[in-house]
Amino acid sequence: MQYQWDFGFLIQYQSLIWTGVLYTIGFTIGTAVSGLIVGCLVALARLSNVKILGGLITGFIEIFRCTPVLVQLVWCYYALPILTGIELSPGAAAFITLTLYGASFFGEIIRGGIISVDLGQWDAGRALGMRRHQLMARVVLPQAFRRMIPPLMNQTVLQLKNTSLLSVLAVPDLLYQGQLITSASYRPLETYTMIAVIYFILLFPLTRFAHRLEARAGR
Repeated sequence: MQYQWDFGFLIQYQSLIWTGVLYTIGFTIGTAVSGLIVGCLVALARLSNVKILGGLITGFIEIFRCTPVLVQLVWCYYALPILTGIELSPGAAAFITLTLYGASFFGEIIRGGIISVDLGQWDAGRALGMRRHQLMARVVLPQAFRRMIPPLMNQTVLQLKNTSLLSVLAVPDLLYQGQLITSASYRPLETYTMIAVIYFILLFPLTRFAHRLEARAGR
């Protein structure tokens, strides 16, 4: 029996679809910005001369980089409140998890960009009498930032992809809304095809932009 495709019914669910798109974009932007801010602090802590602090930050990075995001989401929502006594909403647990997950990668990207600057640049700055913060702001970061942009963009793309896991906590992102539509319409093929197309529309420009930045940085 040949399947009869029909996307027309999705029109009646357009409010749910738009809500899911806005949640997906909002979580992507929010967790990318917050993850970048925390990642900067993580990178600076790893570059510090305090060994205990560096060891703790390394442990934090490895925990988030070596465990699945889905496990982190579930743990943060169900286990963290038991340990802290603080109840978290699904949105708050999702935001905290994706922020810390992103920070572990953003931090390593930033640290890698900083240490990639030739040591001669540091020596030249010190010879001019620059303090460490002046040397970082005027000499090192401007050179390192150009090298960081492509991997930072790629990690932002991954942040968007990871928002599809938020549905496990009933956060009303795009995939969660798709599950609701499927339950009401019993037409999963059209629904999930539509979701895949929307994700492609959101992700393709970002990936192309990241590739262009990477090619420019390579030149």
